[in-house]
Amino acid sequence: MRFFKYLPLLFFGFMYSQEEAVQSVYFQTAKYNLDEKQASEVLDFIIKMDSTRIESVQIYGYTDDIGKQAYNYKLSLNRANTIKDKLINSGIKNKIIVTIEGKGRILIDDDIVENLPEVRSKNRRVDVVLNLKPLPKIEIPGMFTGIQKNHVLGDRIYLENILFEKGSSKLTFQSKQELDKLALALQKYKKLEFEIQGHVCCTPPYQKEAIDKDTKKRALSQNRAETVYKYLIFRRIAKNRMTFKGYGNTRPLGRGAEYDRRVELIITKI
Repeated sequence: MRFFKYLPLLFFGFMYSQEEAVQSVYFQTAKYNLDEKQASEVLDFIIKMDSTRIESVQIYGYTDDIGKQAYNYKLSLNRANTIKDKLINSGIKNKIIVTIEGKGRILIDDDIVENLPEVRSKNRRVDVVLNLKPLPKIEIPGMFTGIQKNHVLGDRIYLENILFEKGSSKLTFQSKQELDKLALALQKYKKLEFEIQGHVCCTPPYQKEAIDKDTKKRALSQNRAETVYKYLIFRRIAKNRMTFKGYGNTRPLGRGAEYDRRVELIITKI
């Protein structure tokens, strides 16, 4: 039987949640030896777990409520040690097994418990508890209007004031002023690398790219991206930090045509 559970634990007065994965191994009455099937199941349980997340292993032995307390305590400890020996002999490092404990018998009220034999069979067991490290935090790329102190891969920098006249890839005076500010931020965060992405609007559905009225070639979004690339080089941003590419009309913002005549930066290395 394999299952996962989340238990609140009290630690130095603070409450937090730790993830555990538990595998139970069941034994015959008064026995503490393992058969091949049981041994295989408990080993598979650990092997299939992400080993980078296993922080420690705890082993707890139990018995049913039949017999004397001292006998059951010893039996439960023998069961726990049987599992420990099997894990170590199979290559599990001893140092991560932090607890080996016999809990003794599990008392039940046999007057009200239904199917008493089955309940007792579930109590003749060892629980192997894997304490798991938290899953790594997944950082989702976001959209910004300027360079941030902390970026993640895939962040988009929408240069909201770097807009172009219809059919043109030439920078306006206002756009150059904005790129000057951008260059200063990029000089501050020198490890950032990025792709400059050019975009266009208003082309027919069968034409993804638009014609640049200055070059007369259907490469307007590419030219817009390259114009920004060249201007940033002029402002002493290293070439090896940048690439550029035109995406035509394939990525509209849905805010109107003037906003699609734009250039964005996509963070590719931090």
